[in-house]
Amino acid sequence: PRLVPLITAIGASFFLQYTFRGFYGSGVKVYPDIEMLKGEISIFGFEFLKIQAVVVISAVLMMAGLWWFVQRTKTGKAMRAVAEDKDVAALMGIDVDRVIVVTFVVGAALAGAAGLLYSLLFHQVSFRMGFVPGIKAFTAAVLGGIGNIPGAMLGGFFLGFIESLGPNLFLEGLGIPAPNQLKDVIAFTMLVLILILRPSGILGERITEKKA
Repeated sequence: PRLVPLITAIGASFFLQYTFRGFYGSGVKVYPDIEMLKGEISIFGFEFLKIQAVVVISAVLMMAGLWWFVQRTKTGKAMRAVAEDKDVAALMGIDVDRVIVVTFVVGAALAGAAGLLYSLLFHQVSFRMGFVPGIKAFTAAVLGGIGNIPGAMLGGFFLGFIESLGPNLFLEGLGIPAPNQLKDVIAFTMLVLILILRPSGILGERITEKKA
């Protein structure tokens, strides 16, 4: 059943979290600075921190690489076939279990790269640092449309803008003190609204009754 991989992924995440808590403790650790990433860089006349430029460029390259892998490679086509109907994919000669393993490996590798970039940017790590970003990644995927890679990227940008501008636009006018502390409330409110009003997401495919 489709619920089994989801539950397995959540269980694996808790296993990894508490394994590293046992290794390194529950406190926050300082991530080392990299000398070459210190300072600012000018791009089109605008000044950015070097690490911010590295994060943005790396994210775009990884997203483009993922899109190419899923859309243009044989393994990517097998992934899409298994996602569409794993029983029919198996009848076509696709090793479903192998495809699921490859999907987990690719997802874990990209999550690891994201964790590295997060650590370089914020300089702090802890055993549960991936929980909230993981939930927000799921939120971005739902906003953009599950199974749509450009949609997930668009959902991430949209969620980031809402988190950055929402507290001042929506909450400060209501006289709520320290509105920035409620940015997570705005993010997950958006998730609930999307699930209610447009479950397929911004760019998600509307499944017709005939296809269903």
